[in-house]
Amino acid sequence: MMNTSRIQEVFLKDKDIAWEILEPGIQRKIIAYDKHLMMVRLSFESGKMGPLHNHPHSQITQVESGVFEVTIGDQQQQLTTGDAFYIPSNEMHGVKCLEEGILLDVFSPAREDFIK
Repeated sequence: MMNTSRIQEVFLKDKDIAWEILEPGIQRKIIAYDKHLMMVRLSFESGKMGPLHNHPHSQITQVESGVFEVTIGDQQQQLTTGDAFYIPSNEMHGVKCLEEGILLDVFSPAREDFIK
């Protein structure tokens, strides 16, 4: 069972949240969550990939920096700083980082599989 919340404060400071290394060149910060909603920041070095996968959560992602090739279902687009994309529940999706950057993911409900 998931811890019900990681929101202990009203204000969350990025500098106070540690990066988790997922693999060389890809890091993640779980910014905040409750059982209904989660925000996650991902840092990618150029050439790294988030392989095609799906999950039951709805997802909205904003490109905070960098350039990414984004695949959702059978569609593919190159997105850059300020662009965003929506992934419906159970839709196959993945990214390839073309220029080092950061993605900001929002999930509903929270990703229990991300919580340790």
